[in-house]
Amino acid sequence: MKIIKNYLYNVFYQVFVLLVPLITMPYIARVLGPTGVGITSFTNSNAQYFILAGSIGVSLYGNRQIAYYRDNKSKASQIFWEVFLMRMITILASLIAFFVFLGFEKEYHQAYLMQSILIIAAAFDISWFFMGFENFKVTVLRNMIIKLISLACIFIFVRGKGDLTLYIAVLSISQLIGNITLFPHLRRYINLPDWQNLRIWRHFKPSLVLFVPQIATQVYLILNKTMVGKMVSVEAAGFYDNSDKVVKMVLAIVTATGTVMLPRVANTFAKGDHEQVKKYLYQSFDFVSAVSIPMMFGIAAIAPQFSIMFFGKAFSSVGELMMVESIVIITIAWSNVLGVQYLLPTNHNKEYTISVTIGAFVNIVLNIPMILWMGTTGAMVATVISEISVTGYQLYVVRNTLNINKLFNETWKYMIAGLAMFFAIYAINMFCKMTMFMLFCEVIIGIVIYGVVLLFTRANILGYLYKRY
Repeated sequence: MKIIKNYLYNVFYQVFVLLVPLITMPYIARVLGPTGVGITSFTNSNAQYFILAGSIGVSLYGNRQIAYYRDNKSKASQIFWEVFLMRMITILASLIAFFVFLGFEKEYHQAYLMQSILIIAAAFDISWFFMGFENFKVTVLRNMIIKLISLACIFIFVRGKGDLTLYIAVLSISQLIGNITLFPHLRRYINLPDWQNLRIWRHFKPSLVLFVPQIATQVYLILNKTMVGKMVSVEAAGFYDNSDKVVKMVLAIVTATGTVMLPRVANTFAKGDHEQVKKYLYQSFDFVSAVSIPMMFGIAAIAPQFSIMFFGKAFSSVGELMMVESIVIITIAWSNVLGVQYLLPTNHNKEYTISVTIGAFVNIVLNIPMILWMGTTGAMVATVISEISVTGYQLYVVRNTLNINKLFNETWKYMIAGLAMFFAIYAINMFCKMTMFMLFCEVIIGIVIYGVVLLFTRANILGYLYKRY
């Protein structure tokens, strides 16, 4: 029941996170325009490199280590303080490097200065600790409150194109405050540090092992926006970013399972129950397939009209990008189960690292020729192919330890149901102008069609949910 409870916490939060941009993104797109949105995206993507470098894989490593030792308060306390202090030092070094970088940049200095607050905020991010303890309630409630406050600040203070710097400041400062508010909750979990026995740097090398796949992953999450901004325009970077935000918001509902399952699988693996680990994996893979496939087809069906209704006519090209990018919903969902929920918690770090490195390599090789050939759409195609390569390699790695046929046993049913839903929704969009009410109706229609087809095909997921509830 704890897994279900934690998943529901995460899904509730991800739905909330989905609703907040539904309010702010159309407003910001119209107030700041394509150039303002593009500058925000471009400067943020460059700041993220320094956040990534300073964080050195702690989010995954710290989460897993706390999950291993959470039944021993003394060890968990020592690990927390050592990992936390280590990242404080590496983030400080990264912040200094950022200001050196800023000395060579000729444009967007004010925007970059506001983005630097995010680097400071990263030093105080201890959400990995609570995830290791499978306490998602604390992080979810904290994030919701901070996002509501930042939402109010955006509408109150961001009124025109001249408020671009203020907009970035609101986003950055809210992140910093949100991270700091987690510290009072530590008291019930850990002791004060044993300063004499602190061995901070013993965690550096194992963190780096998980840092390598994070670097590789960020290549095609951040580098694409940077390259589009340099090779096409900052406006094009904004188009790419808006498409990516919508798709990733929907995807977050699916990948919430990875956040919940990593510490659970790590703790089960540490106890030596390997059969239970596999059982968790099969159930999780089937679940994310059942959820991600209709999301992929649903986004693709509504994308052309949704982009105009949501962002305005100036962002009409976002629709095409969303249709292409929707494919990554299913590939990332599968790689999240195989990589984050199986390879990482079972200490298959090398295999996980190779998989995401392959994805980064494919992305880098394809990006320049694809952008030169197809512009922003080319960058999106390169992203899709790179994600497919990650999932493909992970399936190859687990072929001897997992039953691949069992993983995909029900997938054809979800595909048929998803296609039926896609053609119905796409046809409606051909003849009806999209409004928020129409969008709501299309979602309901899509759910009904998908559910009916699953009933006819007797999908196992329905029986599992019925038994569970």
